[in-house]
Amino acid sequence: MSFFGAMTTAVNSIRAQASALGHISDNIANSQTVGFKRTDTSFYDVVTVSSGRNHLPGSVTARPAFTNSVQGVINASDVKTHLAINGDGFFVVSERIATVDNDPVFLNVDRYTRRGDFTVDKNGYLVNGGGYYLQGLAIDPATGNPSGNTPGVIQVTRQFLPAQASTQLDYEVNLPSDPKTVAFDPNTANSELLTAGDPAAPGNPFANDPSTITAVGSPPVNGFVQAGDENIFLDRSLSGGAITLFDPTGNPLNVQLRWAKVDNAADGAGTANGDTWNLFYKSNDAATGAQPKWVNVGQDYIFQNGQLNPAVNSTTITGLTVNGVNIGNITVNHGSGNVTQFSDPNGKVTVNEIDQDGFAAGRLVEVGVGDNGRVTGSYSNGKTLDLAEISVARFNSPDQLKKIDGTAFAVTQESGEPLTGDPGNIVGEATEASNVDIADEFSKLIITQQAYTAGTRIVTTTDELVQETLNMKR
Repeated sequence: MSFFGAMTTAVNSIRAQASALGHISDNIANSQTVGFKRTDTSFYDVVTVSSGRNHLPGSVTARPAFTNSVQGVINASDVKTHLAINGDGFFVVSERIATVDNDPVFLNVDRYTRRGDFTVDKNGYLVNGGGYYLQGLAIDPATGNPSGNTPGVIQVTRQFLPAQASTQLDYEVNLPSDPKTVAFDPNTANSELLTAGDPAAPGNPFANDPSTITAVGSPPVNGFVQAGDENIFLDRSLSGGAITLFDPTGNPLNVQLRWAKVDNAADGAGTANGDTWNLFYKSNDAATGAQPKWVNVGQDYIFQNGQLNPAVNSTTITGLTVNGVNIGNITVNHGSGNVTQFSDPNGKVTVNEIDQDGFAAGRLVEVGVGDNGRVTGSYSNGKTLDLAEISVARFNSPDQLKKIDGTAFAVTQESGEPLTGDPGNIVGEATEASNVDIADEFSKLIITQQAYTAGTRIVTTTDELVQETLNMKR
């Protein structure tokens, strides 16, 4: 062993500790950087000659030990477009390399990041604090499914959401087995029916008009109630709720629904197969005299033991018209077993669900990100639509990714190619904090300082020994 060998080893030790000090400095400086991943230091010894009888000093090198796979704390955020990944994976982002006509030009190489402090810029892109643009898959508004499997930069447009005419009505109700209408008299048989008693009996408002309901339990398809008979009709029917439908231009049309029982299974008249109900909608608020005011949907709902028999999963209102505006055919979806006739203590109709698929035009009000990993747009008409699905990639060896500016990473041969499937969960309105622990970094700082100082002492001691050796000839 030579003095100069010992000095060389000590100098290499100083260099290694200086590298470690640089890593610690970088970590501390970025302790508050969103999505930052700290760099630890791994020391490797270099052996020159070593045997059972002889060992010459070698050297030491310091290599960075990346912690790209180490999760940071997820903090809640008030910004709706902030997001974090809980688990494995990285957001796929694009790097801007130029600006042409006020629009960004992107590098045709994907970058990856855990920094999720994305906000919408003036062009509608989602860009994070590091200057990277979020990628995802466009959503087909008709199906709600992603369009293709190749991600692109997400851009939210400020275009109006066009109006959509109503075509579907989801309607689930329970009709009372004993309807307590205004005209109901517990001492009068069949008084709860719309066409109670003998159809030819005096006072029956529908007995002498063949264009309306003409017999117990036998309403004609598309029959209607005249405006002059409305009060009697209201007294012998029950409210079934109301719904706003939309025409093709987005104009709202308020549609009132009513249910009327038209046959009892026990009276032996009409169908005699079960309790029978009909559904009506109000077609003309201004109708008078013999003009139609309430239109029969034209579907018999026959119940046995509280359930429809035969089943009516859906029916179609042909040419639904309200106050002179024809919306067209509306499909009323009940689903399987969602129109029932069970006892109700109040004798009223219970509406369990009533909804439709139309809406007026609307402007984009707000952009957010849900926990399902989709970018959503909220519009002034109350609609919320999925706009894009965020792309997340994972790697077999994420700690081998190359760090680049802006808390982003680039693919290397050691990291492997990006993989899709089974990534972590996206958390909306949250960001991932730096995984730097200040207390731990200060502890490493003290140890590094001591090791650096010890290395300098070896250099000093070796220098003194060399001087003493040179002075031996004097």
